[in-house]
Amino acid sequence: MKLLMLGGTEFVGRAIVEAALERGWEVTVFHRGRHEAPAGAVSLIGDRTAPDGLAALATGSWDAVVDTWSAAPSAVRDAARLLADRVGRYAYVSSRSVYAWPAAAGLAEDGPLVEGSPDDGDVPYAEAKRGGELAATAAFGADRTLLVRAGLILGPYENVGRLPWWLGRIARGGPVIAPGPRATTVQYIDVRDLAAWTLDAVAAGLSGPYNLVSPPEHATMGELLDACVRATGADAELRWTDPEALLAAGAAPWTELPVWLPPGEMYDAMHTADVSRALAAGLRCRPVEETVADTWAWLRSLGGVAPQRPDRPGAGLSPEREAEVLAALTKG
Repeated sequence: MKLLMLGGTEFVGRAIVEAALERGWEVTVFHRGRHEAPAGAVSLIGDRTAPDGLAALATGSWDAVVDTWSAAPSAVRDAARLLADRVGRYAYVSSRSVYAWPAAAGLAEDGPLVEGSPDDGDVPYAEAKRGGELAATAAFGADRTLLVRAGLILGPYENVGRLPWWLGRIARGGPVIAPGPRATTVQYIDVRDLAAWTLDAVAAGLSGPYNLVSPPEHATMGELLDACVRATGADAELRWTDPEALLAAGAAPWTELPVWLPPGEMYDAMHTADVSRALAAGLRCRPVEETVADTWAWLRSLGGVAPQRPDRPGAGLSPEREAEVLAALTKG
């Protein structure tokens, strides 16, 4: 197949490009030139936010396009309109954030959605992703548009800092705040499993929305952090702490303690999605141990420092905040 990747030099886009190249697909990557595209891909340089920024896409035809854009929906609109007559299918990597808050436990693809518009400029993330969905569907039609509603994405190339923070902190050793309970299940998708499923779905001609995260029983917080200890080989002591104590000590779920959420609306929204539709369409999720070990190997190849998206705040407790939280837990 001939694939056009909009983006494709970092995290999700890069994983999709590499997976497509491994399949022997012809891959063209449209990007801004800030990072090199994977070897074997054809590069087209342009900035979709600039005037005439899509000029490099004025000619050419492809079987499918994959787009991971998460900012102004108007950029998806413009690209989709330009490509609609020359590309077979449009796969838009969206987000489960498009569901209206609070997303109920066990929510499937037919849940209520936030408002969005394909003509929007800069809007909050949820509205941006929903507007992107609408933009792609308006240009390609529902039968030629695949909406990949990803949840938490982990794995090599991560430039958001969640799993890299846990690995880096545990690698330093010593007592580590471990947000409990250990048996709390967490939903995420390894970026390579997302890539494989998306390419399979495009090749099979699938359309419509799919929640794309692991089944709820796939992994627990304990299994995730234990895998980090094993992968790093560190002398770290996981100090499992109840949610109530962590919240009383001022620890912020998700941001200061990545991946973890205490029981409640946020946990239900993030870690209990119904993924039966994606599973029926062939979703396969590798073991958490593999995701963690491969991410650690990638981090070590970079000297232990992961790239960080400039539009996302860094994740995890700073050493100073960790000391404050530990002190508050001790007093409690």
